[in-house]
Amino acid sequence: MNRELGAFLQARRNEVTPEDVGLASGPRRRVRGLRREELAELAGISVEYLVRLEQGRTAQPSASVMESLARALDLSEAERTHLFDLAAPRPRRPRPPGGVRRELVELIDRMTDIPAMVFDHRLDLLAWNRLADALFPGLCRPGANLARYNFLTEPDLYADREEVLRATVGQLRLATGRHADDPALTALIGELSVHSRRFRTLWAGRVVKERTNGVKRFAHPVVGELALRYETFDLPGGSGQRLSLLHPEPGGANEESLRLLASWSAS
Repeated sequence: MNRELGAFLQARRNEVTPEDVGLASGPRRRVRGLRREELAELAGISVEYLVRLEQGRTAQPSASVMESLARALDLSEAERTHLFDLAAPRPRRPRPPGGVRRELVELIDRMTDIPAMVFDHRLDLLAWNRLADALFPGLCRPGANLARYNFLTEPDLYADREEVLRATVGQLRLATGRHADDPALTALIGELSVHSRRFRTLWAGRVVKERTNGVKRFAHPVVGELALRYETFDLPGGSGQRLSLLHPEPGGANEESLRLLASWSAS
């Protein structure tokens, strides 16, 4: 995991320009992003220590060093979380059973006017309601995985597909820091890497994202253009399960389109 920490630091260092941190780039600059010397100075650490970090030769760096690097690299909250996960891997804990509570399944079944789904940290689909099945054609079945669906089935479902793919990779990258000992997650990443060139490219960039809310834009085969807001919630109990709800702005064309989709799925 120290090698992953070093690779992540290098990737982020390469993405930060001198101008981003108030440094002059100079006309003869040859490196992409920040030089090691510049990052070390910004973080208040020695260049030698930064080299050891990037080469994976440091056992467990201190939290204060990680905080300084996160600040110097201007990491997002998700990237900062991932950095600390890589620097201090969490101890292995027995995982709770992967099934969804019956009461929660019954609850989302009663949600007839908004799509609702439950995922785990691997983006395995664990539960869904009828409107989610209608919104994501071909996804909602036992054993389905949202990352496989997005990358390997080539759906024309998303109007903003590239952003969806980047967010999918970002969530999986974040999961690898939190669940480094999960062989099923490792196998999923290997499978996607083998079968999707776009996944390989994005994965190599070490994108880290955690999207808990926002807007998804669809080009749906039944109702056409559709923009839905989404909210994602961590479920209690340490299961790693997340509930995702999608809903339209009230009173507009998107609400009418979703109502039409609900009627179509019911019939």
